[in-house]
Amino acid sequence: MYFLDSTILLLIPAIILALWSQSRIKSEYRKWSRVETKRRVTGSEAATMILRSKGLNLRIERTNRNLGDHYDPKKKVLRLSPGVFDIDSVAAVGIAAHECGHAIQHAKHYSPLAIRNSIVPVVSLGTNLAFPLFFIGFIARIPVLMNIGIVFFAGAVAFHLITLPVEFDASTRALKILPELGILTPEEISGARNVLRAAAMTYVAATLMAIVNLLRLLVLSRRR
Repeated sequence: MYFLDSTILLLIPAIILALWSQSRIKSEYRKWSRVETKRRVTGSEAATMILRSKGLNLRIERTNRNLGDHYDPKKKVLRLSPGVFDIDSVAAVGIAAHECGHAIQHAKHYSPLAIRNSIVPVVSLGTNLAFPLFFIGFIARIPVLMNIGIVFFAGAVAFHLITLPVEFDASTRALKILPELGILTPEEISGARNVLRAAAMTYVAATLMAIVNLLRLLVLSRRR
């Protein structure tokens, strides 16, 4: 009933944005992953240069998971996928620099990152329970369960919202330090910027989707 309800129309703008952002990131990554850096610097080498310039002695690991690039704040490890770790493309260097941006945020105690990391366990549990609780409450006409589901999902929305400044700031840091260290030329910086902006739009789309889904839950709860 939830998926056939008229409130599904609210999702259309978010779905369009999500499809567009996915298409754009694939296009930009495909384009700039084929452009080698003039200095022939790989993603892992760029990450090493950036972290050393900031006095950060972190381990950089190669993960076999495609698109598995991330910074692990608990273990203080930077993990890069094969398409980034081993490749000397503009896209690879841009992505590696972005992940270094998260490591720098952690080292500088960047507040939004600290908040996001602290709520991850709670949000993860809440997100898994939100829809089941809401639907049980909706079908059984138990308002309390519906409200709990809404509160849990609101936590997921909050997580998405706090993620936006974290991701944008990491990209800003990356695009600032790459030319400072001479890792990329001005022309290459433009390509890295396009890749990171496209990636950022996927987070915007995910946030909009979460907000719209929360609105749908609120609308459906009022109907009960």
